[in-house]
Amino acid sequence: MQHLPVTPEEPASAAGVDTPAFSPLYQQIKALILRSLQAGEWKPGEAIPSETELAGRFRVSQGTVRKAIDELAAENLLVRRQGKGTFVATHSERQVEYRFLRLKPDEGDLDSEGPAQRSILDCRRARATGDVARGLGLRPGDPVIQVRRVLSFKGVPTILEDLWLPGVAFKGLTADALASYPGPTYALFEEEFGVRMVRAEERIRAVAADPSQAELLGIAPGSPLLSVERTAYTYGDRPMELRRGLYRTDTHHYFNELQ
Repeated sequence: MQHLPVTPEEPASAAGVDTPAFSPLYQQIKALILRSLQAGEWKPGEAIPSETELAGRFRVSQGTVRKAIDELAAENLLVRRQGKGTFVATHSERQVEYRFLRLKPDEGDLDSEGPAQRSILDCRRARATGDVARGLGLRPGDPVIQVRRVLSFKGVPTILEDLWLPGVAFKGLTADALASYPGPTYALFEEEFGVRMVRAEERIRAVAADPSQAELLGIAPGSPLLSVERTAYTYGDRPMELRRGLYRTDTHHYFNELQ
């Protein structure tokens, strides 16, 4: 690693930071914008400075800033609005509300089904087991918030979910808050706890419903379910949620667009 010298075509803020010599300049600007997002300089839903202002701030061309912003917008971290500017993406917006939910109805789409109805079965403080601690980057025994809920579409129980959240970051989260919040759960996390989920990883397998799961989902024991384990991350690749969901697939299917 070597320290990059500051020149008119390099951001002053990058001086003294170990950056690979082969890193394109726009990638360095992207990293600096991400650093500001992580530090909370611009909150979800807020406008970021214009390309001209950012170019002056980082001492680079406007085109370099535009390319960095283009990548962040493609990653759903920023949102461009014609004639208004560029804003920090929020899970409150319709275009990203179901960003991490890949379950689609066999006919129509999730928007046509309306918002999911949430039934909170449990929300309590617990101690992280070994596998939960590994998933969240915690130590076994650290405090976590454990949530169990059923999501229904058009009144039909469709998803049974167990969630684990770091107890320190989500201190004060209650079942009433989860049940009464009118928007997406990730928007609640943004607004009330300052935690924005920016990416997720999933592991999927087919399973058969056991009797207790079948009762909660209104299906026969042994019915096929799709088991989806998701780890959601905030800025800096910090895991902030472990979620295990069981999806009914009699009227829905898992959809993912590959590019």
